[in-house]
Amino acid sequence: MTALLTIIVLVLVAIAIWQMTKIFELSQVRTMNSQIANDTDNKNNGYLLFAFLIFIYGITIFSFWKYTKFLLPEAASEHGGGYDYLMLISFVIIFIVQTITQALLHYFGYKYRGVEGKKALFFADNNMLEAVWTIIPVIVLAGLILWGLYTWTNIMDINDEDDPLIVELYAQQFNWTARYGGDDNVLGDASVRMIDIDKANVLGLDEADPNASDDIIVKELHLPVGRKVNFKMRSQDVLHSAYMPHFRAQMNCVPGMITQFSFTPITTTEEMRRNPDVVDKVKRTNKLRAQRAANGEDNSDPWEFDYILLCNKICGKSHYNMQMKIIVETQEEYDKWMAEQKTFKETMQPAP
Repeated sequence: MTALLTIIVLVLVAIAIWQMTKIFELSQVRTMNSQIANDTDNKNNGYLLFAFLIFIYGITIFSFWKYTKFLLPEAASEHGGGYDYLMLISFVIIFIVQTITQALLHYFGYKYRGVEGKKALFFADNNMLEAVWTIIPVIVLAGLILWGLYTWTNIMDINDEDDPLIVELYAQQFNWTARYGGDDNVLGDASVRMIDIDKANVLGLDEADPNASDDIIVKELHLPVGRKVNFKMRSQDVLHSAYMPHFRAQMNCVPGMITQFSFTPITTTEEMRRNPDVVDKVKRTNKLRAQRAANGEDNSDPWEFDYILLCNKICGKSHYNMQMKIIVETQEEYDKWMAEQKTFKETMQPAP
């Protein structure tokens, strides 16, 4: 009861202080028209508009010059080139429109600034002007949307033509697991309800399904160059997103359902490591790491480029560390690596 009365008293005191403040404000002598801008103010504001216009153009040019080198290197998937070209055209259109509209906005903001004795004219409508600024954006946006839908349809054309490699990407907080179909290239049935940690059945594979016996479960994703890969994606717990930036590929991993994505890698890891953009980025990164090491901040080994699978949905406290290495190699190297892996049946057999 004492606490309640204390709260009530504090609230009443706050209200009283607020009312006294309002009374004090009303009792002050006000200077009329002190906040009305004069011709000098309007002219200065017009000049500031032009200064800001120069600033935004300058910062845009500087960003292109300074930070273009931090963009991803050339796409390493078959569909990536078309994807990047669509993105480039979109950026060019945005840049042109932004340049023109901002210039007009700031110019008219200065030209029609307030001037004493000058009365503004008001036009209720202008059908021709409204038609122009409606039809042109409609045509441009419709073209981009149709082009985008066409590109997306081609990317999402997931089928069994060309003998694709079937790979499952299994997401859970906070790691990835990859599963290959084995010799028959067919994934066995699986469900989170069949997960058995004691038996090392971490993906919940159906032990009674013959197709599951030769499945191969790994923590490092290997892909043969030039061969189409159909990814089937699952999530054990929350919403994740399988993001492979160098292949321009991303798809949500949704609990309770299987999502799919397909692409054909066209550049091996070793070839990408020789890419001039990648070489430059590696040199800059290792130079920075060396500087940090000299200051006792980082003593790790020099970094070398690798393709990577990331989670692109914030999925919890260790989301930042949810990643898996991807190695793109020749078919011969891939076959050799695959021959060294244990099948699901072999991992389920008790140790002698």
